[in-house]
Amino acid sequence: MIRINRELRELLVSVTVLILGFWIILTLTSGLVWDWNGWRVIEPQSYPPCEANMFLQFTCSTAWIGMVETIKIAILATFFGMILSLPMGLLSSRNLFPQYVTYPSRAVVSACRSLPSLIWAIIFVIIVGLGPTAGILAMTIYTVGYLGKMQYEAIEGMNSAPLEAANAMGLTKAEVSFWVVIPETANHLIAQMIFMFEYNVRSGTVIGIVGAGGIGYYINLYLKFLQYERVAAYLLIIFLVVLLIDLVSIYLRSFFTDESENTKPTWSGVFLPPKDDPPEVVNIRDRIDPVTGVKMGEDNQASNPQQS
Repeated sequence: MIRINRELRELLVSVTVLILGFWIILTLTSGLVWDWNGWRVIEPQSYPPCEANMFLQFTCSTAWIGMVETIKIAILATFFGMILSLPMGLLSSRNLFPQYVTYPSRAVVSACRSLPSLIWAIIFVIIVGLGPTAGILAMTIYTVGYLGKMQYEAIEGMNSAPLEAANAMGLTKAEVSFWVVIPETANHLIAQMIFMFEYNVRSGTVIGIVGAGGIGYYINLYLKFLQYERVAAYLLIIFLVVLLIDLVSIYLRSFFTDESENTKPTWSGVFLPPKDDPPEVVNIRDRIDPVTGVKMGEDNQASNPQQS
C-alpha cells in the first residue's frame, strides 16, 4: 500500500475541497437555482471549432486560453528573471564584493523595480508590439528588480563562518559564490522563486489590459462592451487559480523549510479539539539535584550504602 506523506495528503484534500466547492457554485448558478450569464466565458468558442472531448470542452473557452497563457507568461518570466537576478544579487552583496561593485549593481536592481510591471508592459508593447512577448519581457525586468533585492538580502544575512573559511583557503569570488554562497542560501533562493512565480501569475492577469497577453486581454475586451457579468466570472476564475497555485506552493516550500511535524496544524484540528499529551511520568531516580548535579537515586544510595 502506498503511503502518502502529510503534506501531499493535505494538498490533495485542500485542492479537492476547493474544486468541489467551485463545481457546486457553478452547478447552482448555471440554471439549477440561478441562470447566470457570466459562465459563458467557460463555454467553447464558436470559431475555431473545438475538437476536444465532451468533458474537455472548457479547454476551448476564452477563460481557459487566457489563464493558460497567463501562467505560461509567469513561468517564463520567473525562469528568465531568476537567471538574470542571481548574478545581480551576488554582485550586490556587501559581504562578497566591495562598494564600487555593489553600488552600481544595486542601482540596476533598483531601476528594474522602480516601475511596476504594468508600466514596463506599456513600454514593451510600444517596442515589440502587442502579444505575450511584451508581457514576458516586462515581467522579467520587474522580476530581476524584485527578486534581486530579496536575494542579496538573504546572502548578506547568511552565516559568516563559511565565507571566512573560504577566504582563508584563498578561493576566488566566483568560487565562493558558486560553491559556498549558493548552497548555503539555496533554501531561501528557491522559496523566493516560488513566491515570485505566485506574484507573476497575479500580475500577469493585469498586464493583458494594455495588450501584453494573458487573461487581462479578455477582461479589457468585455469591459469595453459593458459585459460586467463575464468580467466578474473572469475574476472568480483568477481567484480560484491563485488559490490553487498558493496551495501547491505551500506544498513545494515544505521541502525547503525546517518546520517540525508536531507543530503543523491539521485539517482535523479545524473541527476537533486538540488532543492533550499525557503528563510525562518522571522516575525520581532520574531527577537531578540542582545543587550537587547528581541523580537523586544515586545520592540516596551513597547516603545509605547498607540499604542495597
